[in-house]
Amino acid sequence: MKTIFITGASTGLGKAVAKLFHTNGWNVIATMRNPEKENELTQLKNLTLLKLDVTDPLQIKTAVNQALETHSIDLVLNNAGYGLLGPLEAFTDEQMTRQIDTNLLGTIRVTQAFIPHFREKGSGMFINISSMFGLLGYPICSLYNATKWGLEGFSECLAYDLAHFNIKVKTIAPGGIQTDFASRSLDMALHPAYQKLVEKVSEGYSAEKLSLYSTAEQVADIVYTAATDNKDQLRYIAGHDAIALYTERLENGPEAQYHRIQAQFAY
Repeated sequence: MKTIFITGASTGLGKAVAKLFHTNGWNVIATMRNPEKENELTQLKNLTLLKLDVTDPLQIKTAVNQALETHSIDLVLNNAGYGLLGPLEAFTDEQMTRQIDTNLLGTIRVTQAFIPHFREKGSGMFINISSMFGLLGYPICSLYNATKWGLEGFSECLAYDLAHFNIKVKTIAPGGIQTDFASRSLDMALHPAYQKLVEKVSEGYSAEKLSLYSTAEQVADIVYTAATDNKDQLRYIAGHDAIALYTERLENGPEAQYHRIQAQFAY
């Protein structure tokens, strides 16, 4: 029986992945900042909850050691993250640090902690949850995009290094997901000079727009496919909106896409 280690499994995509892999016969180690508040996953056999805040290096070390004491891990899903939206000049240093620490450094630290285990056993896989905003720019997403672009670059480079030890690295780049990301997992900073731009971008988070996004379960299916398809594929694009935007970028080029998006939000 294979084992998956998941960060950010309390809600949304992380929880959907935990349930899907459990249903398909995997041992699941689901980590979250407050496992004492979790009621649903605790009812499942072969599922272990661990406390983990990926911004805390000591907690990472403790959680990884606890997991490896009882299981041989086959797959690490780096899912923990949140969105920080707004114009750059509105962010505090604390907001910027927390965004980078959670979305990028958290993944890097968790990955680093598991590499020796995978290298010694001669196999393993990391799947990192990126975003379509890790592949293209978008208004008022500068810090969030920076972390996701960084995650894409980190993953691609790491894949070269770890291939020599039969360790795979893959990324999942979802578009919008019908979860509470836009409320629980979203931090915003406002500035009056950018009010019109923020209003235009916010239209994409309306109830009508959200209803068109992929469900967490649909994206979880793609995670499961990436974990089990035995393909030497680095990047998986998840969702109709993400596929359309990425296809446009590949077919028309980054410059053309930049000018098209710039015109879309002109005022």
